[in-house]
Amino acid sequence: MKTIDTKNIIIIGAAGRDFHNFNTYYRDNNAYNVVAFTATQIPDIDGRKYPSELAGELYPDGIPIYSQDQLPELIKGLEVDECVFAYSDVSYQDVMGVGAIVNAAGANFTLLGPNSTMLKSNKPVISVCAVRTGTGKSQTSRKIIETLLEHNLKVIAIRHPMPYGDLNEQRVQRFATVEDLQKHHCTIEEMEEYEPHVARGNVVYAGVDYADILEAAENDPDGCDVILWDGGNNDLSFYEPDLAVTVLDPHRPGHELKYYPGEVCLRTTDVAIINKVDSASEEAIQTVENNIKFASPNSAIIKAESKITVDQPETIKGKRVLIVEDGPTLTHGEMKLGAGTIAAERLGAKEIVDPRPYAVGTLKDTFNKYSHIGNVLPAMGYGEQQLKDLEETINATDCDAVIIGTPMDLSRVISINKPCTRVHYDLEEISTPNLKDILANFIQEHNLG
Repeated sequence: MKTIDTKNIIIIGAAGRDFHNFNTYYRDNNAYNVVAFTATQIPDIDGRKYPSELAGELYPDGIPIYSQDQLPELIKGLEVDECVFAYSDVSYQDVMGVGAIVNAAGANFTLLGPNSTMLKSNKPVISVCAVRTGTGKSQTSRKIIETLLEHNLKVIAIRHPMPYGDLNEQRVQRFATVEDLQKHHCTIEEMEEYEPHVARGNVVYAGVDYADILEAAENDPDGCDVILWDGGNNDLSFYEPDLAVTVLDPHRPGHELKYYPGEVCLRTTDVAIINKVDSASEEAIQTVENNIKFASPNSAIIKAESKITVDQPETIKGKRVLIVEDGPTLTHGEMKLGAGTIAAERLGAKEIVDPRPYAVGTLKDTFNKYSHIGNVLPAMGYGEQQLKDLEETINATDCDAVIIGTPMDLSRVISINKPCTRVHYDLEEISTPNLKDILANFIQEHNLG
C-alpha cells in the first residue's frame, strides 16, 4: 500500500535475481511499495503472482507478474517511481535500452549492488560465477567440490534460482538423488544444473527464498563445512564470498567487458579461469587474458581445458548427426556451438544435420527469436509442451544419430527413436597456480580439515 512517503517500484527480472532482490531489500521495507514484477527470457513466467506467503506482511495479496513488453504502460498506470533491473547475461546496449524505456515513461532506473543483496553465511563461502552463460561454471564447481572432498570436507552446493513452477512449493529445495529431480518436477534447464552434482553424490539446494535456503544448507542433515555458490547466467553471487572464482570464455572474447553483470563478477573476483583454451584461438585467449589484467589486476589467472569425453564414439564417426546442446547457452548466451559440436568435429561426423526444417511448436519459435543459433538444437524444456516439441523435433529430424551435449541425460526424460550418445565435459587446468593450490590456502585460512 503506497503512502505519501513510499515509492512505487517495479522489479524487472526473469524469475531469479528479481525475487532475490525483493526478498533481501524490499520485502519488509516500508519505504517502498513493489507494485509488480515484469518477466522476460523464460517462457510462461508472466501472468502469475509472487505469492503472499513469500511476499510477506506488506503484500497480503501477493505481487502480480507481467510481461516486460508491458513496462511503459505499467509505469504510467501504476504511477511507478522507480524500476529495478534484476536479471543477468545482458549486453550493456540491452540494459540501457531497458533504461531508456523506463526513463521515457518517467521513472528512475536502478541497479542494486552487492552490499544491498548479498547475504552473509556462518560457513566459509566459495562463489563460482562467470562473465557469460555457458562458460563452464558447473564443471568448475564440480572440480572445486571434488578437491574439497579430498580433504574430507562436507560441501553443500547452492544453485542460482530457476523457480518456474509453484513458487510456494519451491521456497526451499534440496536435491540429493536423481529421484529428487522428479519429485520437484524439474525442467530440463534445472536438471542440466542439478543432475551432474547429485550423480556424484553431492547435495544441492535451490529455490526462491535464499535466506531460508542458506539456513537449511548450513544445517544440512549430512553436515556442512563449506558453502559453494554455483552461479547461473553471469549473475552475482547471492552470498558474500570468502573466495570468488569467475570463469571466462575465449570463444566470446571481449564479452567479459560488455555484459551485465559479468564485468562486475570479473572486477570482484579472486580467481579468473580462462576455460576452453583447447578449442579457442591463441589470439582470443590473449584478448581475454589482457582484459582480466585490465579489469582485475590482482586476481590469479588459471588457464583450463574443457576436456570432452563421449560415451559411444562409434555413434558419431562417419554418421549424419543431430546435435542437441544446452538451451540457455545457445539462446541468450549467444553461442553457436557447444561440447556436442566439438565432439562431432573431433570424432569425424560425416555431416551435422540442420534441425530447423524439422522444428515444431515452441522450438520453431525459439529458432525465429534466436536466429544466430544455426544448425544445432537447443534443449528447451521449461514445460511439458516444450518437452514434447523437443522430442518431436528430434524424432522427425533426418539423421543417423543424436549427440546429446547437455549436462543431463536427455534420453531419461524423452523418448529418442535413433541411436544417441552423451558428451561429458570436465575442467582440466593446464597452468599454475591451480585450484588445488588456491583451495589448500583457503582451507588453511579458514582452519578447515
